[in-house]
Amino acid sequence: MSPLEGEKMMLISKEFKFDAAHNLVHYHGKCEKLHGHTYKLRVTLEGTPDKEGIVFDFAELKKIVNELAVSKLDHSYINETIKQPSAENIALWIWNRIEEPLKGPNYHLYEVRIWETETSFVTYRGI
Repeated sequence: MSPLEGEKMMLISKEFKFDAAHNLVHYHGKCEKLHGHTYKLRVTLEGTPDKEGIVFDFAELKKIVNELAVSKLDHSYINETIKQPSAENIALWIWNRIEEPLKGPNYHLYEVRIWETETSFVTYRGI
């Protein structure tokens, strides 16, 4: 038995990037005008290593997040998907799409972090 197996909670993360346009219709300032970002997304799972010594397969994590979230937002006008696409609302939208598929016997979704710029980001850890 591995010394890590079933004994230690761990966080594993995968990062993604996508480009998209949006405007904040309920905001008064320069972001109310149409503009775009190269977003960075980090998805983090919390869990314990299984009998293979892993919390979750990174390749499977990439597939799920790309299919359910990134592919829907990349090169899109986000307002067509999220009415007020602030970084906060984008993080919540992503969480709601991937939470259930990323729930298993030894892991669950821990955190979604989205950067709108290199220095500005939102972290969401569920309700």
